[in-house]
Amino acid sequence: QVQLVESGGGLVQVGGSLRLSCAASGRTFSSYLLGWFRQAPGKEREFVAGLSRSGSSTVYADSVKGRFTFSRDGAKNTVYLQMNRLKPEDTAVYYCAARTSSLSEYDYWGQGTQVTVSS
Repeated sequence: QVQLVESGGGLVQVGGSLRLSCAASGRTFSSYLLGWFRQAPGKEREFVAGLSRSGSSTVYADSVKGRFTFSRDGAKNTVYLQMNRLKPEDTAVYYCAARTSSLSEYDYWGQGTQVTVSS
């Protein structure tokens, strides 16, 4: 199993940047497909970005493409979501998640970190 802990959320103005971190304990990230999700108040949780086991391949939701970057530091067993040019609609609780296969659900979730973008 893997345990995930997010950090780095906070309050930022429109157009600003934040970097979220997700640290893993237990098994290494290379065993999992990884994802970032977010949930805004009153809305369903939505996919933000995904990362392959090797860390070489990423996929992004259209709403964040070109603004967010998903990366990994294998030595620290930590992944990051660099968020630039933030918009008020990016306000949400952000979650890091892991799954063992593209055919399975995300089985492991962090506790979430709040991101608030003020206009």
